[in-house]
Amino acid sequence: MTDNNKSPKSNTDTKKNLYVIIIVAAVAILAGWLVFSTVKANKRAEAAQTEMEQLQLDMAQRDLEREYQDLNDEFAQFENSRKYIKDDSVKRELNDKYEAARIQVEKLQQELAKQKHKSAAEIAKLRSEIDTLRALLRHYVEEIDRLNKENEALRSENKEIKEKNNRLSSQVSEATRKNEVLSERMTLAERLNVTGLSLTPLNKKGKKEKKVTKAVQLMATFTIPQNNSTPVGEKIIYMRIISPSGQLLGQGGTFSFEGGNVEYTAKKSIEYAGEEIGGVTIYYDVNTPLIAGDYTVELFADNFRLVSRQFNLK
Repeated sequence: MTDNNKSPKSNTDTKKNLYVIIIVAAVAILAGWLVFSTVKANKRAEAAQTEMEQLQLDMAQRDLEREYQDLNDEFAQFENSRKYIKDDSVKRELNDKYEAARIQVEKLQQELAKQKHKSAAEIAKLRSEIDTLRALLRHYVEEIDRLNKENEALRSENKEIKEKNNRLSSQVSEATRKNEVLSERMTLAERLNVTGLSLTPLNKKGKKEKKVTKAVQLMATFTIPQNNSTPVGEKIIYMRIISPSGQLLGQGGTFSFEGGNVEYTAKKSIEYAGEEIGGVTIYYDVNTPLIAGDYTVELFADNFRLVSRQFNLK
């Protein structure tokens, strides 16, 4: 007969195999759980890191906004001190630069306020613009301090100047006499007359330019009326253009006037026959940055100052 019962050794092997399967399964489950937990923990860590970075960027933005407000308050405090800056072009340039930078800062602030997630690059850009404001304000303070020191120096020299006035009085009298002679000569009938003087900024196409800062040329236009008392022949007209800051534009050279040499901006030679000459133009090619303000144009010929006019260019 065949024995169907398993031997004790066979039962033992079966149990061992079962234990192995259970252990392997448990290890697999544990490994899977560990992997899942690790991935989940990494995601939570990344989310926490991202949230922390956003909080830091939000704090940086708020700090910059406070810095910006402090700068604006400090800038406003210099309102009374700004009266020491007599040169309107300097004052206007400082104000315009500060205003342009301030508008850019406010624009960046508005853009960041609309965004849920800020970027470090945007915060850095805002910081750069605020640093620009800070530099402009520092320049403003330095300019005001410099002018205050100059005023203090002028006050200390005031006593000496008063003492010199007595010595200068005779020189002033002499200068007054010469000015009276000059005024008389300017009214002589033989002097060339000039009417309708104008000063126009031109762009590179030769058209009128609204903003003098963009002009590549300045054109002076005028008319020489008929004057039978003026000697006929070649006339060289010298033009001087004085900028708002008091500087002579151009380096045309010099001409003789009242026993001295005077620098001019540009000149033009015309043939005068005693008849009216309309539409006379003299051009100055811009070779230095121009600013808005009052420009003075003077014309000279035959040792006479023909005309002096002031023009406000925007």
